[in-house]
Amino acid sequence: RLKTWNRKMNKSWMHTPEALAKHYIPYNAKFLGNTEVEAPKGTEVVKDAVRKLKFQRHIKKSEGQKIPKVELQISIYGVKILDPKTKDVQYNCQLHRISFCADDKTDKRIFTFICKDSESNKHLCYVFDSEKCAEEITLTIGQAFDLAYKKFLESGGKDVETRKQIGTLQKRIQELESENSELKKQLLDLEDQLMIAHVPPAGSGSMKPLSTDVFDMVPFSPVTPLVPLPPSNGCPPPPPATLPPDYRKDLFGAEPFDPFTCGSADFPPDIQSKLDEMQEGFKMGLTLEGAVFSLDPLDSRC
Repeated sequence: RLKTWNRKMNKSWMHTPEALAKHYIPYNAKFLGNTEVEAPKGTEVVKDAVRKLKFQRHIKKSEGQKIPKVELQISIYGVKILDPKTKDVQYNCQLHRISFCADDKTDKRIFTFICKDSESNKHLCYVFDSEKCAEEITLTIGQAFDLAYKKFLESGGKDVETRKQIGTLQKRIQELESENSELKKQLLDLEDQLMIAHVPPAGSGSMKPLSTDVFDMVPFSPVTPLVPLPPSNGCPPPPPATLPPDYRKDLFGAEPFDPFTCGSADFPPDIQSKLDEMQEGFKMGLTLEGAVFSLDPLDSRC
């Protein structure tokens, strides 16, 4: 036989109103689990849920699994189910979503309540096992309902609507935080892809800059032509200046040496005499078909 609480019942409650309105009443119990039920209330509905969860727990116990312990925090705002060690909230059942609560008189360790899930809108029956406090926990939930109902009447229903709006906003905040985390993850993935795209593959034929000497000049090589290096500011080098074809000078800015066009005063007498002999020899040897070509710039014969 299940005993249910009734808001119309006039009884002296166990706790002060301030304890439930400003704080909460904690209890420790074993959590058999929750299961979906077809109706929001009813003794037979709860009995079927208790029978089902007890059978599931018996199978798990035969496999070596223990019944998990939880902490219940009861207030006019709802029933929180927490991990007793870490204090992590496993379920937060708001009071206006709880439609039924009862303890089992045939098994005084068992108490239950039915709560409508905020996401799936399904009715879930939560079943607990408490060795000494099953009836007391049921009465405490009943007292929380009684105080919440009185507060609802005093505020004209505004307090419940405010809590609903706060719950909706909190749910939206959680959704936005989840979306923000997903966007951050996608951004990091894109940055990694860009970094990989900018790294040249191994063995690629990228041109290496020419090495220079201590004077920042490219070493001379008679095999490969000199390639002008681009300036450090990134601007292209100016085009080379074009010189007249007849204006020839060597590397030091002087005209190329020609031993046959030099005057006699440019060399000592012995060297000059040798040059004169060489010039005469070239003059005698350049005869073709009776025509003599003179290498002397002063000779105007054709």
